[in-house]
Amino acid sequence: MTSTLIPPSTDRADLAQEGSAPQRRTRVLALPEARWASAALVLFLIALPLQLTGAPAWVWGTLYALAYAAGGWEPGWAGLQALREKTLDVDLLMVVAALGAAAIGQVMDGALLIVIFATSGALEALATARTADSVRGLLDLAPATATRIEADGREAAVAVEQLAVGDTILVRPGERVGADGRVLDGASDVDQATITGEPLPVAKVKGDEVFAGTLNGTGALRVCVERDTSDTVIARIVRMVEEASETKAPTQLFIEKVEQRYSLGMVAATLAVFIVPLAFGAALTGSLLRAMTFMIVASPCAVVLATMPPLLSAIANAGRHGVLVKSAVVMERLGEVDAIALDKTGTLTEGTPRVIEIRPLTGSGLDEAALLALAAAVEHPSEHPLARAVVEAAREKGLALPVAEDFASTPGVGVEARMEGRVVAVGAPTRLLAGAEDASSARAATVAGGLEDGGRTAVLVTVDKTPAGVLGVSDRLRPDATATVASLNSLTGSAPVLLTGDNPRAAARLGAEVGIEDVRAGLLPEHKVHAVRELEEAGRKVMVVGDGVNDAPALAAAHAGVAMGRAGSDLALETADAVIVRDELATVPAVISLSRRARRLVVQNLVIAAVFIAGLVVWDLAGNLPLPLGVAGHEGSTVIVGLNGLRLLREAAWKRAAE
Repeated sequence: MTSTLIPPSTDRADLAQEGSAPQRRTRVLALPEARWASAALVLFLIALPLQLTGAPAWVWGTLYALAYAAGGWEPGWAGLQALREKTLDVDLLMVVAALGAAAIGQVMDGALLIVIFATSGALEALATARTADSVRGLLDLAPATATRIEADGREAAVAVEQLAVGDTILVRPGERVGADGRVLDGASDVDQATITGEPLPVAKVKGDEVFAGTLNGTGALRVCVERDTSDTVIARIVRMVEEASETKAPTQLFIEKVEQRYSLGMVAATLAVFIVPLAFGAALTGSLLRAMTFMIVASPCAVVLATMPPLLSAIANAGRHGVLVKSAVVMERLGEVDAIALDKTGTLTEGTPRVIEIRPLTGSGLDEAALLALAAAVEHPSEHPLARAVVEAAREKGLALPVAEDFASTPGVGVEARMEGRVVAVGAPTRLLAGAEDASSARAATVAGGLEDGGRTAVLVTVDKTPAGVLGVSDRLRPDATATVASLNSLTGSAPVLLTGDNPRAAARLGAEVGIEDVRAGLLPEHKVHAVRELEEAGRKVMVVGDGVNDAPALAAAHAGVAMGRAGSDLALETADAVIVRDELATVPAVISLSRRARRLVVQNLVIAAVFIAGLVVWDLAGNLPLPLGVAGHEGSTVIVGLNGLRLLREAAWKRAAE
C-alpha cells in the first residue's frame, strides 16, 4: 500500500524566522527628529503651490517661516552648542545659508535646503533607533524563566537572573535553554544556529556544552549551569554589537571631512566682504547685498549636492536590483573595502540541508530510489531538519512512499517505524552501529566515514537492524557562490576569508569548492570579531557578509557589513550597513563596483562645483556680480552636478557594475 507524498506546508521563510528575536520596532513618528522633519515637509508642500499660484505673500511666507522653524531649530541648536565647544559644523552653516537666502528673497530655496537637512537627520535617527531595537530584542532569545532542580529534587520555575553557577536546570522538549552549561543527563538534538550558524541541530548527550537561547529538540536535558546570566554567549553578543557600534569610527562624506575649515573660512570671508567696504565708506545696503551674494555663491550647498546625487542615485539603482544600502555614507564606504570575510551557512550556502548523495549498500537489494523512499517514509512524521531534507528529496523525485506504522523517535539516535513487515530505522551511524561488528556494518561505517570526511552529514538507513544504505546530507552551495568569490578576488586583489561556526570538515570542503583558501571554522561570535580586527590591524578595510545572530558583532565591527535578507535574523538585518534583499550573492561585487563608480562621479562633481564657486566668488570680489546672476550661477552649478550624478540611475550603470 502506498501514499502520495504531500509537500510540507511550512514555508521556508517562516522556518528562517524560527529562533529569531521578537521584533521591537520603534515607530517612525515616535522620534522627535522624524516629527519635526515631517512637519517641515508638510508645511513646505503646502506653501510651494500657494506661492506658484499667486497667493498672497503673507500666506505662503508664514508657512515657509514655520517650515524654517520646524526643520531648522534642531540643527541650528546643535550648531550653537558646537560653537560653545569652539567648533563650526556644516549643519549650522546650512541654516545660516538658508536664512541668508530668505533675507535676499530666495525664501523657497532656503526652505528646501532646511527640509533636506531635517529629513536626513530623521533618517539617521531612525536607523540608530532600529539597531537599538534589535539589540534589545536579541535578549528575548533567552527565556525569562528556567526550571531549576532543587536539592530535594523538586522542580521550581525561577527567573534566569536567579540562576547561579552550579545550579541544575531541566530543559524540556521544545524549550529554549536558559543558561550556558553542560549536559548532566539526557539526550536531544539542539538547534544552536543562533550562536554558531550551523545549519543542522547538534546531538547533545552527557558532557556536551549547551548555550542559552538555543532551541531544544525532542529530548529532555538536565544541564549544570556553568556561566552567570550576564556572561552567556547571547549576552556577550549583545555587548559586542553595542561596543562595536559605539567604537567604530564614523565614516564621513568628503564634504564633512573638510566642513570645519571651509565653514570657518566662509564665515570669515563673508564678514570681511561686509565690513571692509564699510570701513572705506561704502554704503550699508550695497555692502550687505554684496556680502549676501558672496555667502550664497560661496556656500557649500553645491558641494553638498555634488556629493549626494551620485551616491543617492547609486542607492536607488542598487535598490532596484535587490540591494538595500542604508545611507549615502554607507554607499561611499562600500567602495573603500579591500578585504572580504564571508559567512558559510545562509550566505555562501542556501542555509537549508538537502540530500546530496544516496549510497545503497551491496547486498541490500535496494537501488537509490527505493532506499530514499524507505528513509522518507520513516522520516515523514518527524519535524527534524534532516527528516525534512530526506522527505523533500523524495518529493522532488516524485516517489510514492510505503505506509509507516508504529513510528518512534529516540533523541540523539534517530527514528524507526514498521512497514510491510520490516522495521526500518534512520539515524546517526555512530548510534545505530554501536556494538555491531559484522561485515555489512563495517561497510556502512566506511561509507558514512567517507561522506563525513567530504563535509556531508551521514544518515544511516537500516532494515531489520541490517545496514541498507547511507544518505549524504549537506547545505547546498548557492549557484552564484563560486563566480562571486572570483569577482570579489578580482575587485580586492585577494581571496575572501571564510568565517564560520560550522565544523572544520564541512567548511574546508566548501572553501575548496568555491576557491577560498583561508578557512576559519568552529568560530563563536567573538572569534569572528577577532578575525575582523586582525585584518583591520593589518591595514585592510573589511566587508563582512553574513546572515545570523552570530554574525551581528562582526557586521557591526567591520568597515562595512552586508546581510542576506531572506533568512537573515532581525539583529543581522538591522546591524548591517546594507541588505541583499533577494539573497543574490552576485550583487555583492556589483554594489562594490557601483560604489566605486559613484565615488569617481563625486570627485568629478566636486571639481565642477569648485570651478563654479571659485569663478563666482572672484567675480563678486573683483567686480560687481549681480545678485540674480550669482543665484543663477550657483543654482546652475547645482543642476549640472545633479544631472551628472543622476547618470547612475540608468540600467546601464548597474550592468557595467555587474560585469
